[in-house]
Order: sequence, then C-alpha cells, then structure tokens
Amino acid sequence: MDQATNIAQQKSTLRAAALARRDAMPAAERQAAAEALAARGLPITVEPGAIVSGFMPMKTEINPLPLLRKLAGAGAKLALPCIDGRGKPLIMRAYQFGDAFKSGQWGIREPMPDAPEVKPDILLVPLACFDRSGQRIGYGAGYYDRTIAGLRALKKITAIGVAFAIQEIPQVPATERDERLDFVLTEKEIIAI
Repeated sequence: MDQATNIAQQKSTLRAAALARRDAMPAAERQAAAEALAARGLPITVEPGAIVSGFMPMKTEINPLPLLRKLAGAGAKLALPCIDGRGKPLIMRAYQFGDAFKSGQWGIREPMPDAPEVKPDILLVPLACFDRSGQRIGYGAGYYDRTIAGLRALKKITAIGVAFAIQEIPQVPATERDERLDFVLTEKEIIAI
C-alpha cells in the first residue's frame, strides 16, 4: 500500500470516529456550544467591512450562524460557500441574513447564483476532526484545502476551524496538500496555532 492510500484510509477511519462522537452529542449541548462560540467571538480583530465566510451547518455540525449574526452586527460583511464542482475550490458569495437560498450539493443551502463572488479575509471552516497543530480532516473532497490555498496565494487570510471539543484528535495524518488552520474555536477554548 502506498503512503497516499494509507493516509487516506487513516483519515477515513478518524473521520468516521469523530463524526460518530459528534452525532452522539445531544441537540441541547450542540446548541449551547454554538451560543458559547458566539458569546466569545473571534480571537482576532474584525475590522468593519472585513469579509467573513461562514457555512451553513450540515447534519450535526456546530452551528456558526449565531457567531455570524454577531459579526454582521459588528460590521463584518458575510459570505457563504458554493460548490462549483468536484476538484475545484469553493466560490464564496456575499450573503446577508434574510437573503434567499438555493439548495446546493447534499442539500446544503447556498446563496443564489447572482450573489456577488467575494474573496474573504476570514474563513470559518467546518471539519470532521482537528489537532493542535492546525491540521484538520474534512469530509474528503478537498474543497476547503483548495479554497484556502487559492486565497492565501492572493492575500493574507485567517482560516479558523469551528468544531466541538470532542472532535479533537491527537494527530491528523497530513499531506503537503492539506492547508493548516490559523485557529480552532471550540465551545471550550480558542486554540491558536
């Protein structure tokens, strides 16, 4: 077995275990965690007009919407990801609370196709599991790794993983294609990388 196949299998096993832990959390605990994130805010200054991309929570993901609402109230401009096809980076489109959505891949709500494309300054990144070196395991398609790499080639950005504390693992088996996060926010702490 080559190293890439071995790492892919390790990631698959770690992903499944982390998602099972996340899925087992009671809904009330997940909601309390989302509110704790919002109450704490981000570990960096968000200048008025800065673009923060969030995500629409899928299944039992931590819900970043309370945090996004707080950031919007403080003057941040919001964006949400749109899938543009397998193997491509995400398109980030401007979003405001109250905007209409379309149903994207896996039924994820996305901004309408006529919403302007933007280049975020701060990305809130969903994940299956993470470690304290800033590595993450997503859902296996590489969308966020490509997106973060593309944005970092254009400008200085801050990539912030958003997760429950129980999604932490000792070490993510990473490859050169995996983009490191700058911070991870959980309901219990801010992890600065």
